[in-house]
Amino acid sequence: MHIGILRTDSVRPEWVAEHGQYPDMFVRLLTEQDDALRFTTWDVEAGELPAACDVADAFLITGSKSSVYDDKAWIRSLEDFVRTLHATRSKLIGICFGHQLIAQALGGTVAKSKKGWGVGVNAYAVDDTLFRQADGKDLCLLASHQDQVMQMPPGAKKIATNAHCEVGGMVLGEHILTFQGHPEFTPEYARAILSFRHDMIGEERAEEGLKSLVSEKHEGARAARWILDFLRQ
Repeated sequence: MHIGILRTDSVRPEWVAEHGQYPDMFVRLLTEQDDALRFTTWDVEAGELPAACDVADAFLITGSKSSVYDDKAWIRSLEDFVRTLHATRSKLIGICFGHQLIAQALGGTVAKSKKGWGVGVNAYAVDDTLFRQADGKDLCLLASHQDQVMQMPPGAKKIATNAHCEVGGMVLGEHILTFQGHPEFTPEYARAILSFRHDMIGEERAEEGLKSLVSEKHEGARAARWILDFLRQ
């Protein structure tokens, strides 16, 4: 399977040696499940987009520090490409910013949450009729976001939720799957972000997030298996 990664942000330069860029994180995550996967990355922030929907078997939109409602040309261009992918029923995965951008591009709404930052390991109740492997268990993923999907696009189905983030994941048809959480993050990278954004997030919320990195188990590999199962359908 050939996966096209649509990169929408860059890791801080001082962290790249240890953690890699965002596409590197996804490559590591997914190849741990299937080492035959192939990847191509487009730097969407720099104006790159695939020339057609069929240049890869599936596409994945990464997270970003940008908001999907920012007035940036590359965001509008990416929304146009998402609408084209949807029209052709091409396989598409969205993570964090990608989750939100897909929702907005297809008619949903996204806004900054009044509940504040979602950080650390977050547990999401999942739809185990869709993901039979769930067995009624929550999915625990690292999170780092203020914005949330407030209204899903027409036809979308919610597949993950918690008290802080109502739409923690969604599916649309048999070709689009999204998560608000970050399966590609490691606890070490989440710790770096939390420490860097400590004052922005607020001491109480940031400290709760840091403690969760020790007390809760991040299940990125579990989400990766679901993503690949979905893409193979």
